[in-house]
Amino acid sequence: MSIETTVTRAWQRQATWLWLLLPFSWLYGLITMLRHQAYKSGLLSSYRAPVPVMVIGNISVGGSGKTPLIITLVDYLQKQGVYVGVISRGYGGDTSQMPALVGKTSLPNVVGDEPCLIVNTTGVAMAVCPNREQAITMLLETYPDLQLIIADDGLQHYALQRDIEWIVVDAARGFGNKQLLPTGFLREPISRLKEADVIYHERAIDASNHDNKESNQHRVNRLTMHLEADNMQRLWQSSFDSKMRSRMPEKGSQVHAVSGIGYPQRFFDTLDSLGYQVIAHPYPDHYAFSLAELAEYSDYPIVVTTKDAVKIRALLLEHTAQQALMDDYEKLANNLWVLPVSAVLSNNCYPHLNRQLSQLGITIQNDQADSHIND
Repeated sequence: MSIETTVTRAWQRQATWLWLLLPFSWLYGLITMLRHQAYKSGLLSSYRAPVPVMVIGNISVGGSGKTPLIITLVDYLQKQGVYVGVISRGYGGDTSQMPALVGKTSLPNVVGDEPCLIVNTTGVAMAVCPNREQAITMLLETYPDLQLIIADDGLQHYALQRDIEWIVVDAARGFGNKQLLPTGFLREPISRLKEADVIYHERAIDASNHDNKESNQHRVNRLTMHLEADNMQRLWQSSFDSKMRSRMPEKGSQVHAVSGIGYPQRFFDTLDSLGYQVIAHPYPDHYAFSLAELAEYSDYPIVVTTKDAVKIRALLLEHTAQQALMDDYEKLANNLWVLPVSAVLSNNCYPHLNRQLSQLGITIQNDQADSHIND
């Protein structure tokens, strides 16, 4: 078991031994505070992009639903006629090839898995680089008419100035023991939430109850989102005859749930809520799967997340480019399914965003926004 997996599981169960690391958390917190203040005071230089920048991030380690939120926001802005672009660090990609533009044929081992997912889903203009200034420069050189740039997971990248900050908080996970790394899973103290807009990622049932409460109490201004599962899809269009192809897993049947995302338990819980008997296989975030290890789960259908699907699909494409799929891998390809999820925002999120954009000179017609909310 890797150190990352060991520590992550310790965070999840709030293991007592983590408190032995508290001095390291104090040191981490001091460095984080001094660094933040150095950028705010101008002691360290920061980059101001020529177009408004909206940062979507979190103060915790692990998945919070940030990527589905970005996809939903991009889709909304595109429908309102806003020319939006996205930048990302490109975690898991090849930094020697960055800055790089992301296209629908880009490979996850070059630009990262999340950028591939975002572009494949929305077709948005996107660039990746650990140096966000270089990413923005390349993006604007290629797409000079961009009105807004969304920075994926750049909350702690203070070298980039921003006009809007949205922090995603997983309401189910909360803040654990409320300690900074490595004692807890917080990148920044909870007080950081006061400096930005907070989007609480709730479970679908909690969000429904909250919406009902909002209808009776108009004073509630909490910005929320939840994830809704879409129809399961086949990951790979195999060469099997249609009679030989496996059918979509039925509710109540057993499935292997394979997940290499920041908080895999959410994926497992979603499948469980849909009625499947879940055999859970959690992997570290951004895990580099191999076809051989996936082929070991051959007795039941394998269901993966959309983020993992882009990497697995690339592996199958690479294999077929070199040779025909071996029998074991053909069986695997026939057995792979993807469960897409969509971020659903509470109705007050869109007017709030519209007001923020209006202050930056980006106007969205209210009737268009209302029609999107009611879709």
